[in-house]
Amino acid sequence: MLVKDFTFYLPQELIARHPLAARDSSRLMLLGRASGSIAEDTFGNLQKYLRPGDLLVMNDTRVIPARLYGHKPTGGKVEIFLLRRLTGGEEVWECLLRSSKKFREGQEILLESGMTAVVLSRCDSENWLVEFRGEELFQTWLDREGHIPLPPYLQRDDCHLDRERYQTVVAREPGAVAAPTAGLHFTRELLSQLASSGIETAFLTLHTGLGTFQPVRTLHVEEHQIHTERFVISRETADAVNRTKAAGGRVIAVGTTSARTLEYSAQQSGRVEAGSGEADIYIYPGYNFKIIDALVTNFHLPESTLLMLVSALAGREAVLGAYREAVLRGFRFYSYGDAMFIS
Repeated sequence: MLVKDFTFYLPQELIARHPLAARDSSRLMLLGRASGSIAEDTFGNLQKYLRPGDLLVMNDTRVIPARLYGHKPTGGKVEIFLLRRLTGGEEVWECLLRSSKKFREGQEILLESGMTAVVLSRCDSENWLVEFRGEELFQTWLDREGHIPLPPYLQRDDCHLDRERYQTVVAREPGAVAAPTAGLHFTRELLSQLASSGIETAFLTLHTGLGTFQPVRTLHVEEHQIHTERFVISRETADAVNRTKAAGGRVIAVGTTSARTLEYSAQQSGRVEAGSGEADIYIYPGYNFKIIDALVTNFHLPESTLLMLVSALAGREAVLGAYREAVLRGFRFYSYGDAMFIS
């Protein structure tokens, strides 16, 4: 398959650069897998399209304020992007570093409020190991001084509102550098309403990494190397998913991150297993889904692995047709945009 077969025209004005006033007021496109039918509603009416016995699986990862700004002792500006914390007692992180000049081992970077970053060594051609030193706990400092790492396509700096709205209402496990955006539409009231209607919700954790924005640079879809992301599936969630499948209910992944985690877990046995690790599953058309029956998702970038995953579930032509219709109807795209329910 050619990567260019997953492109579509998107006017720039349809990119949602700010969230709506109410999470569940976003529009909801309904795409039928069997019929290819397209309908429209408001996300707050999602319950109309679910039924007792369905199980929603949500990603409870929490976005960390991963973008930091500082300067070298000589005055040169530096941007630090936290990728992941290394295990151990020290505050050592794998980071991306950006500056007008090259970095060297042992170099100090001065940050706000007395925190210092020391460049330790290279991880690879792009990333560095950096140790953070200061008088207060790094996590306390980070929560106050760090910036929410908004996706590059929003083309703006983060603001105070993003600290709340670029998190889902179920976010509780810090570690992601990008939000599981399909979950942004849910409110606590909506989740309570669904529970009262016999629709269960289970949680897993996938710490969305910077690789989620990595463009596909190969000519053919199959040649792309997928990124890895840390995940945790609890025994409770694994049992809920397997119980739902056995009872004939639908397992509905909220977002591509939940979908990838569930399908990764079921690769060997066809059942979801409790555990943790690094998920590196690459889903594109031709993939045989083992677990998920339906998907709540946002509208994704052209030629992205996320669009390929959605196309694997509903068919490339049906998905691209739905995207063309979304453009005609003025749907809002990407992280703060509208939603799609594929069933």
